Amino acid sequence: MALEEKNILNRFYFVAGGMFIFAGLIAFKLTTIQFVEGDRYRELAQLNTTKNFTIAANRGNVYADDGSLLATSVPKYDIRFDAVTVTAQDFDDHLVPLSKELNRLFGKPASYYQNLLRKARADKNRYLLIAKGLGYSDYIRVKQMPLFNKGPYRGGIIVEQKTVREHPMGKIGERLVGNQRLDKEGVYEVGFEGAFDKYLRGRDGRRLKQKIGQGQWKPVSDENEIEPLDGYDIVSTINANIQDIAHHALLKQMEYYEAEHGSVIVMEVATGEIKAVSNLGKTPSGTYYEKLNYAIGESHEPGSTFKVIAFMAALEDKLIDTSAVVDTKMGSKPFYGRTITDTKGHGKISAAHALEVSSNIGLATIIDESYSKQPDKFIAHLKEWKLNEKLGIPIEGEGTPVIPEPGHKLWSKNALPSMAYGYNLRLTPLQTLTFYNAIANNGVMVRPRFIKEIRMMNNKVETFSTEVINPKICSDKTLLEMRDILKNIVRRGTGRSLYSDNFSMAGKTGTARTEYWMADWSSNRRYISSFAGYFPAENPKYSCIVVIHKPSTKKGYYGADVTGPVFKRIAQKIFTGSPLMDEVSIPIEVLPEVAVDYGNYTEKMQHNGSLVPNVIGMMGMDAVSLLENLGMKVVTQGNGEVVDQSLPSGEPLKKGQKIILSLS
Repeated sequence: MALEEKNILNRFYFVAGGMFIFAGLIAFKLTTIQFVEGDRYRELAQLNTTKNFTIAANRGNVYADDGSLLATSVPKYDIRFDAVTVTAQDFDDHLVPLSKELNRLFGKPASYYQNLLRKARADKNRYLLIAKGLGYSDYIRVKQMPLFNKGPYRGGIIVEQKTVREHPMGKIGERLVGNQRLDKEGVYEVGFEGAFDKYLRGRDGRRLKQKIGQGQWKPVSDENEIEPLDGYDIVSTINANIQDIAHHALLKQMEYYEAEHGSVIVMEVATGEIKAVSNLGKTPSGTYYEKLNYAIGESHEPGSTFKVIAFMAALEDKLIDTSAVVDTKMGSKPFYGRTITDTKGHGKISAAHALEVSSNIGLATIIDESYSKQPDKFIAHLKEWKLNEKLGIPIEGEGTPVIPEPGHKLWSKNALPSMAYGYNLRLTPLQTLTFYNAIANNGVMVRPRFIKEIRMMNNKVETFSTEVINPKICSDKTLLEMRDILKNIVRRGTGRSLYSDNFSMAGKTGTARTEYWMADWSSNRRYISSFAGYFPAENPKYSCIVVIHKPSTKKGYYGADVTGPVFKRIAQKIFTGSPLMDEVSIPIEVLPEVAVDYGNYTEKMQHNGSLVPNVIGMMGMDAVSLLENLGMKVVTQGNGEVVDQSLPSGEPLKKGQKIILSLS
C-alpha cells in the first residue's frame, strides 16, 4: 500500500513538474513576445486590421478641336453570382422571374439562364459570370432584378467595377488617339494617350481603411492621406468632321483597289495643326482597321512626290529655269550603266513641263547635270529643309528619314539621278507633307502640331502655339514658279483627271515601285501610290497627303488614279462644308433727281421745327415723314406727289397741329 502511494506521489510530482516547466515556457514566450518580438507582432496585427488603399485618379479626356470627345474613361461593370449564399427558398422563388429578366436584357433564352443558375447551385459555384462590361444603365437594371435586388448576401450578386477607355468616334482615328497596352493595364505608349500621358494620367491617392468584418473596410483618420489628383484634359487639333471625311474617303479607295495599307494626313497650312490622320491596314479577312500609324511611323521611298523637292533645289540655285529645254529622249535613257525609263517618250520639253508630266528622265537629267560635280550642294538644300531629321513631334514612333550623301553606304554615281525622282532615300508621309505645306504657306515651314491646349476643369493649364522650323525655304521667285507648276500639274499634267472648273487644287502625283529588289517582282509588281498638295490653289487653307501601298495592279496603281481621287474627295467635302465669306464693295450711283429731293428734304428740316415747311411737289411718303418728325399730325388724301397743303408754309408751327395733304 505504501509502495502504491509512493508511485502516485511520484506521478503527481512528475505532472506538477511538467506543468511548471510548461508554465515557465509560456511565461518565457510571453516575455519574448512582449519585449523582444512585440513590435513585429503589433505591426502584423495592425496590417491585418488596417490597410492603405490606392484611390485611382480619373484619367483626363481627349477632345477634338470643337470640343467633341475622342477618348474618355467610363465605368464598366461585371456581374457575377454567388450560388451558395442564397437560401434554397429564395433561389427557388426567384429563379424563373430572374431568368426571364436576364432574357429580356441580354437576349439569351430564359431556359439558358435557369440551367446556368441551377448548375452553379449544384456545383456550389460562388463566382458565376452573368454579364461582362455593362454600362451604368444596364448595371442598374441588373441590380433591380428579382433575387439580385436582395443584395450581395441574400441575393448573391457580386459587382466588379472597372474603368475602361472608350472612343466615341469608334475605330476612326483610333491609332492616332491611342489606347492602353493589352498586356500592361494602365500603360499607354501610342498616339495622344502615350505622347501626353504625363498630363492625362493624374496622380493616384491613398487612404487608410480599417477592417470591420465580413470583408468590409471603413476609412480612418490618417495624417498621411493623399487625395487623388485627376488627370488634365487635352484639346487636340483634330477636327472630327475632317477626320470622318478623310477616313471614309481613304476606306472607299482602299476597298476598291484591295490595297495592303494606306494613310491620309490633313494639315492646316498657316498653323501646322493636324486636322485628320487616318491609317488603314488590311486584315486576313479583307477588311480594314487602324492597324499601325503609317502616316507618322513608316518611312519609305516617296517616288515622284519628291521630284518637287529636287526641282526646287535646282531652281533656287539658278542652275535651271522653268523654260530650260530638257531632252527626255523617247522614254529611255542610260545613266552610269543603268537605264531610267518613263511611261512614254516626251522628247525635248521644258523643265517645268518635265515636272508636270512627271518625267523620271527629265528630273534625273536636270539633277545629274546640275549637281554631279557638286553633290554636297544638293544635299545641303535637303539638310537646310531638315529633310534629314525627324520632325520632333511628341507622338512616339516617328519614322527616321534617310538622305544619303557621299560616303554613305547608299551612295553611288546613280544616287543623284535616283534621288531626283524619289528613290534611294526615305521619308514618312508626314515629313513629305510638311515640305508641301511650306510651299502653300508662302515658304514658311512649320512643325506639325497635334495639341491646342491642356485644360483642367475648363481652365487652361498650357497652350501650344505654332513652331517655325524654317522661316523661308526659298526665294519668292522660286516659290511662285513652284506653285504655278503644282497648279498646272492638276490642270494639264499627270493630275489632269482631277481638275475641276469649280474648285482649284495644286499638287503632285506619285507612283513608286516597292520591294523591287525581290525575285518575284516582275511577276508580282507592287507599287506605292501617292498624292501630295494643297487647296484651294490660290489661297491655300489645307495641305494633304494620301499614300496607298500595294493597290491591285489589275485595277490600277498610278497616283492620279488611286490616291488623287481621295485627295479630291477630301478637298471638295471640306471646301463645300466650309462657308466662304468675302466682302464685296458695290459702288452706289446716286441719281440726280434723288440728290435734289434729298437736298430739299434736308433744307426744309433746318428751321428747328419753328415754321411750317412747303412740301408741295414732294412725294407723299417723304412729306409725311418730314411733317411727323416735326411733331405734326398728318392726314393724306390720294396718292403720289403733294399738290396742296392745308396750312400755308412759313407760318408758325405748333406741336400736334393737324395738316391735310392732297396727293395726286
